[in-house]
Amino acid sequence: MIRTPRLAASLVAAGALLAAQASSAACTYPKAPTALPDGATATLPEMVEGQKAVKAFNADMEAYLKCVDEENPASPKGTKLTDEQKKAEDAAERMRVQKHNAGVDDEQALADRFNAQIKAFKEAQAAKK
Repeated sequence: MIRTPRLAASLVAAGALLAAQASSAACTYPKAPTALPDGATATLPEMVEGQKAVKAFNADMEAYLKCVDEENPASPKGTKLTDEQKKAEDAAERMRVQKHNAGVDDEQALADRFNAQIKAFKEAQAAKK
């Protein structure tokens, strides 16, 4: 009789772990473009292709961020949670925030890199005139 609650608790914990692993597997982190055009030497069509790659990455990242934000919803208000459940929910929220912030940081880093190339492209075009 004593073992039944332990077994049930173990099964619930294992199920929660598997569900968490399955949900995190559903959110695929997008791969940023590895090469951007060199603004100092690129042609306009090359810069446009670079812009398309950046926009595609941003769209993929937004889908990833939405997935991350939805993968572990908080318990409904008023739900009574055990201390263990509260700790698990807090840990899941911390992980969600870390994933979200990492994605935003990668978006910003790519935007900064591409904006530097746009500036170099504009300077190169102005020098040709």
